[in-house]
Amino acid sequence: MDLKDIKKLRIKSGVGIVECQKALIKSKGDFDKAFELLRKQGEKIIANRQAKSTNNGIIEAYIHLNGKIGVLIELACETDFVAKNKEFKDLAHDLAMQVAALSPQWINKEDVPEQVIKKEKEIYLEEIDKSKSKPIQAKIIDSKLESFYKESCLMGQAFIKNSQISINDLMQDKISKLGENIKVKKFTRFAI
Repeated sequence: MDLKDIKKLRIKSGVGIVECQKALIKSKGDFDKAFELLRKQGEKIIANRQAKSTNNGIIEAYIHLNGKIGVLIELACETDFVAKNKEFKDLAHDLAMQVAALSPQWINKEDVPEQVIKKEKEIYLEEIDKSKSKPIQAKIIDSKLESFYKESCLMGQAFIKNSQISINDLMQDKISKLGENIKVKKFTRFAI
C-alpha cells in the first residue's frame, strides 16, 4: 500500500483517508477501481441522505462587482456543524454567483408552474414543421422543454466555474463529500 496513492485518492475523491485505504485494499491497489468504488459508495450515501430533513444551513448574499445585481440564497443542510464548514459556505457562494450570472427562475423543473409548461408547449408546437408525424413532433417538443428546463431551472444549469458538470452534479458531489443532505430552499435575484 503506497501512501502517495492514498493521498492522491483522498484529494481526487474528497473522502477520508481510512475510506481511501479500504478502497485501495479492496481493489488490490488499482487506483481507478478504488476511485470507482468510492463513487459507488458516495451514490449510496446520497440515496440514503435524500430523505433526511434539512433544518440547518446558511443564507448567502452575493453582490456583483457593478453593484447592480444581488442574490440572496438559502442553502440548507442537516446539521449546524456542516453549515459552518468552509466547503459548504463556498458552495453557497458559488450557487449565489450562479444565480446572479444565469438568472434561473426556479430551483428544479418540478417547480415550474403547469401553465408555464403549457404555454411553452404551445409556442414549440407553432414552431414545428407540421409535415412531421405526431410522435416526431412530440419528441421535438420534449427536447425543447428539456432545453428550457436546463436554462430556467438552477439544478439543470451548467456550472459557471466548470461547464462540464451541472449544478445538480455539483450538489450530489457535495452531498457525497460532506455526508449530509443539502438543498437549495429558495433564492431571490435583484437587478437594476
